Amino acid sequence: MPRKICFINYKGGVGKTSLIVNTAACLAKSGKRVLLFDFDTQSNASIWLMRLDRWNKLNINGDGSVYSIFDPAKDSIKDILVKDVVVSKTGEKLLPGLDIVPTTFNLVDLESEYQGDPKRPAYLIVHEQLQEIENNYDYILFDCPPNILRASQCGVFTSNEIYVPSNPDALSLIGFTLLVEKLLLFHKRSASFRTSGMGKPAAVKGIIFNSIKANVDIEVPKMRMQLRLNQFRNQKRVSPQAKIFESQIRDATVVRRAVTLGLPVNLVGQGSDEDSVVDDYNRLATELDRHADLI
Repeated sequence: MPRKICFINYKGGVGKTSLIVNTAACLAKSGKRVLLFDFDTQSNASIWLMRLDRWNKLNINGDGSVYSIFDPAKDSIKDILVKDVVVSKTGEKLLPGLDIVPTTFNLVDLESEYQGDPKRPAYLIVHEQLQEIENNYDYILFDCPPNILRASQCGVFTSNEIYVPSNPDALSLIGFTLLVEKLLLFHKRSASFRTSGMGKPAAVKGIIFNSIKANVDIEVPKMRMQLRLNQFRNQKRVSPQAKIFESQIRDATVVRRAVTLGLPVNLVGQGSDEDSVVDDYNRLATELDRHADLI
C-alpha cells in the first residue's frame, strides 16, 4: 500500500506547489516510486513539470487531463497519467519514477458545471480508479487548492495523511484552523461512501514551514502554531502524531528559476543557493519518509 498524502492549507500563497513538486522529486531521486496528482485548477504543478509546450496541448481541449475522467468520462486515471514526466528537451528521462496526473484550467468546471451522479461523487470516482494503479507507487501526493471543494475532496477522501504547508505568519495559522474545521465537516458528509477497508478518514499529521526568508525569526509564529496544534490534538481533531516538522524550507531564487526551466530544484545546476535549498528539501523528504513509523 502506498502512502497517500494531501498537501493543503486554507491559506493560498504559502508555496504549496513548490513544496510538493520538490518533495516529490527528492523522494523519486531517492528511489521511491511517486505519483503526483494535480488537483489545483491553476495547474501550476502540471505546467512546471510538463513545461508549457506539452501542457498547452492538453489545455486546448482538456483531453488527457484530470477533468476528462469526470466529463466526458471516457478516460480513467491509468489512461491519462504521464510516466517519468521530467524530461529534457530531447526527450531524455531526467527523473525516472516521478509520474503525474496533470490538470488543465477546465478543472474549474468540476465545481459548478459538473452534474454527475449524486450516488457517485467525484471523490468516489477518483478513489475507485486509483485502486487499479496505486500499488505501482510508494507515494501518491495530491496538490490541492486552498479549500475543501470538489477538487480538493478528490484528494482528501482517498488520502491517508494530510500535511499543511505554512508560512511564519498569522494568516497561515488562521488557514490551518479553518482547514481543520472544514475537514471535519467533509468527513461527516462523505462518511456514507467510506468502507471498512479504507481505514479512518485522513487527518492532519504535520505542519511544514515553507518559503522562510533570510533573517526572519519564526520562533513566535512557530510557538503559536504549536499551541493551536496541541489544542487540536487534545480535542482529537488532528492525528495524535501530528507535529511541526523540524525540516524547514528557506526562500530561494533558485525555486523560481527552476519553474522557468521546467525542472525540480534538485535537477538545477549547482551553486550555494541551490545546494542549501536542495538540502532543505532532501531533509524534508527524509523526515516525511520516517514519519511513517509513527502512523
